Amino acid sequence: MARAKDKTRDRAAFMGPRLRRLRREMGLTQAVMAEDIGVSPSYIALMERNQRPMTAEMLLKLAQTYQLDVASLAGDRGEEFAARLDGVMRDPLFTDLELSPMDVEDVSRSYPAVAEAVLRLYTAYRDGQLALADHGGDGSDKMKSAPDPVAEARRFLSARRNCFPAIDDHAERIAADIARAFGSADNFESYFKEQHKLGVRRFPPDIMMGAVRRLDRHRGEIVLDETLDRASQNFQLALQIAYLDMRETIDEALGEGGFTSENSERLARRALASYAAGALMMPYRAFVKAAERRKYDIEALSRQFGASFEQIAHRLTTLQQPGQEGGPFFFIRVDAAGNVSKRLDGAGFPFARHGGSCPLWSLHQAFRTPREILTEWVELPDGEKFFTIVRTVTAGGGAYGAPRIERAVALGCAAKHAHRLIYTQGMEIKDAKPTPIGIACKLCHRIECAARAEPPIGRQVLPDDYRRTIAPFGFSDR
Repeated sequence: MARAKDKTRDRAAFMGPRLRRLRREMGLTQAVMAEDIGVSPSYIALMERNQRPMTAEMLLKLAQTYQLDVASLAGDRGEEFAARLDGVMRDPLFTDLELSPMDVEDVSRSYPAVAEAVLRLYTAYRDGQLALADHGGDGSDKMKSAPDPVAEARRFLSARRNCFPAIDDHAERIAADIARAFGSADNFESYFKEQHKLGVRRFPPDIMMGAVRRLDRHRGEIVLDETLDRASQNFQLALQIAYLDMRETIDEALGEGGFTSENSERLARRALASYAAGALMMPYRAFVKAAERRKYDIEALSRQFGASFEQIAHRLTTLQQPGQEGGPFFFIRVDAAGNVSKRLDGAGFPFARHGGSCPLWSLHQAFRTPREILTEWVELPDGEKFFTIVRTVTAGGGAYGAPRIERAVALGCAAKHAHRLIYTQGMEIKDAKPTPIGIACKLCHRIECAARAEPPIGRQVLPDDYRRTIAPFGFSDR
């Protein structure tokens, strides 16, 4: 114990890397700093190499000479680097190196520049992995192909954590005006009649000719497919309000996108119009308060706001307005074949940009128990844990013989927020055993996964002439 305390004191006294960083940030040579504080250049060099301790007197002299805060100068970035480096070293890519926590801590505290270099390289590596996954992982001429409009629109939403306060504020004002004028914030039909001189009519699918909503300026009406349920009708009417009355606000948000193709911008515009429709049906402040009060009970919120399970799940990904934050959630929707048709991220979940998701996730088992809510803890290869809520949803139908599409949706949040959800009440969160999942097979280095569909980028596949592993692929240590 005494030796451990001595080691802590030694670390506090020797501040070479921090002194060198400070000197370089101020653009000083060792000779100039030595002259400023009244010591020899060789003494500065010895302190920077941790061959001389940083005394309290020297610390005060530095603070007074360069007008620095003593606390910030003495502060240890080693803890920050140690935490970040430890997270990186938990990647399965490094499991065979057998690095101890003390090794990571020693590097982080004694050589913070090396720690930062490793973190930068790992970040660049991850970016490269994602870029390769986007283009098939072979580094071929596909890298030079035309931009993917779907991926570009998704990146636009993800970079803003699917939160657009200006759209929320505008929608909230419109909803308040509707409530004052017509007694209910969702009385969209009266709003159209008063504000736009438009009526609302409903027709069977054969008359709608494949449309669920159509604005008919000539007849002065909005026509809807009569087989839509109430939540879908409200959404379509709210969507038409977004296109008629919120166009400028949506255009301003799109102006920040820098899209490379017309298709990308159109897809992003559709996403923002849908966002605005959700904001009209579920005004931000009222929705955040209700969500907190009901502990994010999706079905209870669905009844309160007259919205579907999926609409509520969408809205829960948008609650990140500064000062009025709700729980941070991500959302993903897949079909029975595993195709991802929608993903929204307000929680920092590292979605694969292309392809499906991990087959070990209960998202893909939801089709066995339609409409039943499944909850699950999942853990990514880097050790980060999330709590997820999964259920199937139905699109279409509404009449006998009408085509239906069953999909599964998942809503999730980081483990540190899970205690806020009704789904974890009475659960011992610390004892939860998560399902180990990956982002996508190409990006997952869990080498013993029996569900793997393809090898991860950067790993050499072993021949199976003499030995076949339980997992679909064996990998070289190199």
